[in-house]
Amino acid sequence: MDYAISREVFWRTASRITVAAHVFGILANVLMLIWLLHYREGLDLDSSNPYRVFNVHPFLMFFGFIFLVGEAMMAYKTVAAERQVQKYIHMFLNLCALVLGIVGIHATFKFHDKMNLLDMYSLHSWIGIGAFCLFILQWLFGFSLFVFPKASAVTRARLSHWHVLGGRALLYMAICAALTGLMQKFTFMQLTNNRESYVINFLALAILLFGVTVDISVSLGRYGSHN
Repeated sequence: MDYAISREVFWRTASRITVAAHVFGILANVLMLIWLLHYREGLDLDSSNPYRVFNVHPFLMFFGFIFLVGEAMMAYKTVAAERQVQKYIHMFLNLCALVLGIVGIHATFKFHDKMNLLDMYSLHSWIGIGAFCLFILQWLFGFSLFVFPKASAVTRARLSHWHVLGGRALLYMAICAALTGLMQKFTFMQLTNNRESYVINFLALAILLFGVTVDISVSLGRYGSHN
């Protein structure tokens, strides 16, 4: 009886944290759009204005990459479907994150080219490109292990735990890249105590809390049991 009660409390807690993760993710997306559309001239990858081109980068690296990766990690708990369907949604969301991440990275290289700036010189860029390259390897590893050609049940059971740990580590690396990127942009713009600075600070906090709650949600869930 005590076991049944503790199990029910466990899943109720996990569910609430998953809801909190979605709330922080949506809040971060809203703050990102407020910042880019209201304070930073909007975003357009094909614009003649290099700053509008650059703005595609932070938007896609959060919504298109970090947010979708977090949703993919929680798909096993938020999608009411069979395990196999959850697995394909997980894979598809991560694939979308990979494609949109490529576009987001392209935007910053295009901006640097327009402004004659150096590439890959900051800690933010090192962490970011490192996390993204490792994410590509993680996706390929997961696809070949769990989808096609698909390893044996024994191999999948032995390696699924490492796949989960790798995904959680990469999420934190991506969030670290996002926060250092915001800090770098904050410094370049020489912002002080104004409304835009508050928007950026709250955006950074929302991104951090999104990552933390996604990680806790995953650690409390059944995500580690691949088939």
